[in-house]
Amino acid sequence: MHDSTVHDAGSSVMTIGEVARLSGVTPKMIRHYESLGLLPDISRSDAGYRHYDSKALHELRFIRQARNLGFSLPHIAELLDLWRDRQRSSQDVKRLAEQQLLALTQKIAELQQMQLSLQRLVTQCHGDERAQCPILEGLAGEPEASAGENVLRGIKKSCHDPAG
Repeated sequence: MHDSTVHDAGSSVMTIGEVARLSGVTPKMIRHYESLGLLPDISRSDAGYRHYDSKALHELRFIRQARNLGFSLPHIAELLDLWRDRQRSSQDVKRLAEQQLLALTQKIAELQQMQLSLQRLVTQCHGDERAQCPILEGLAGEPEASAGENVLRGIKKSCHDPAG
């Protein structure tokens, strides 16, 4: 019979549901991380239930936090290896963090450009009864242009144009 005792982080053995609740990682994702080798082999009961210890809980929290910062799974694997290695060099950790910071900075710039492009389209459209719409025209623009350029290049007339 399944043990339904509620454990806390100090417990020696936890079920997947318990470790999921305590780590903030869903059971599905825990199984996925196991299949990728991010977690070491998890012991099982005679009935086949997974048993997690506090070390696995800490590693799942580490993975969740790294995911929250946008690290890719391969980078998380590297970070876990570095975290587990007490002889590690902090310069290796910093290199991965700097790479992620650069990726986030680039993504933010892309999102800001998208926001600017969409704001220009929204500003050009009255949103009234007219069928002509610069937003739709912008979305239907030339495919070889970048996202921001594509939206702006596709505008031929704005909703403000009475000839439209």
